[in-house]
Amino acid sequence: MKLKEKHISPLQETPIRLQEYAVGIFSTNPTKSGIKKAIKKGLVLVNGKVASTALYIVGGEIIELYQEEIKATDKQFIFPLEVIYEDDFLAVISKPSGIVVSGNSFATINNALEQNLKISSLKDAVIPRAVHRLDYPTSGLLLISKTNETTHYLSKLFEEKNISKTYHAITIGQMNDSGLIDIPVDEKESKSEFKVLQRIPSEKYKFLNLVELNPKTGRRHQLRKHLYGIGNPILGDKEYYIENLISYGNGLYLHATSLNFVHPSTKEEMKFTKELPKKFRRLFPNFSL
Repeated sequence: MKLKEKHISPLQETPIRLQEYAVGIFSTNPTKSGIKKAIKKGLVLVNGKVASTALYIVGGEIIELYQEEIKATDKQFIFPLEVIYEDDFLAVISKPSGIVVSGNSFATINNALEQNLKISSLKDAVIPRAVHRLDYPTSGLLLISKTNETTHYLSKLFEEKNISKTYHAITIGQMNDSGLIDIPVDEKESKSEFKVLQRIPSEKYKFLNLVELNPKTGRRHQLRKHLYGIGNPILGDKEYYIENLISYGNGLYLHATSLNFVHPSTKEEMKFTKELPKKFRRLFPNFSL
């Protein structure tokens, strides 16, 4: 077995069963059902001994979560990724379009991370995992955590909106030069700022716009829904589109261009930028970041 995460329990006012206590203490297995399954498989050790669901936690226990060893016969997802930055705490990779970040499918970014990144040498090292999501058809920068503490730190930064993300998209139709879109997404408050950087005439779409986007909230499909909501859907979007104005050729023109955050250990300001894909530059050859 391979150690994934370690946790030391604080003193408990009242003893609590392990399967209840362990919910949420491991970032790689946060759910009650997942913890119960791991305990039954013998993947949870308390003070060096395989734990049972009946065990009570009183405080001071060393709780370890292990991963089953991958058998030589097990199929592995081989998928090379461009690594923009890597240290013992985190990594930034370039996600290609046309692949999901995580989920039940075999071909995911998370399943490809171990072969592309080094395992952290720190005591709370975990299997590298993405701490946010990019849609299947979206390309660009993706932030990866390599330790348990880093996962909690970066998740808090996202929750408190202290990670700045910038996207670029190509939209269709006539649109304002800049603005704030505050259309609710899934009945929740949602805000996205946009700025048109360049536009070109188009026989099919009237205009194509190269747009810089700064989401102020993080709802699912927020940018795609927002741009569709103001009548300027993203070129190549097959879910949020205007009838007879779908582009099937080169996928979705939405790219996560930059990430800006404070490093969990050095407290250094980290800023990463990824140039626009070739399909963007073919339409707007005179633009550079």
